[in-house]
Amino acid sequence: MGNLLYLIAVILIVAWLVGFLGFHQGGIIHILLIIAVIAVLLRVIRG
Repeated sequence: MGNLLYLIAVILIVAWLVGFLGFHQGGIIHILLIIAVIAVLLRVIRG
């Protein structure tokens, strides 16, 4: 489960970068970034 969570976080970060640099879409991209950061933090805290 932890590896899946980490993979999803990485995908969300990449999607945020693509959206932010390519399209400037607004709020939804930043929500994805926040979710990705939370997922990474949970992964680090749980070990």
